[in-house]
Amino acid sequence: MDKRLTEVETRLAFLDDALAGLTAAEAETSRRMLAIERMLTELRVELSAIRTGLAEDVRNEPPPPHY
Repeated sequence: MDKRLTEVETRLAFLDDALAGLTAAEAETSRRMLAIERMLTELRVELSAIRTGLAEDVRNEPPPPHY
């Protein structure tokens, strides 16, 4: 009986350690995902500004010489 209890305690300690590792990994993944979402938002804003700038440039250009 004592051997079985020791085995159960050993497995529990292993599971506690594994859970702590998974929790840390999940926290790191969440942190990275938030950083990626922020970067994506910034890129969308930049792309929108570039598109707006390009659209304005085309309208302000004079027609080609053959017109």
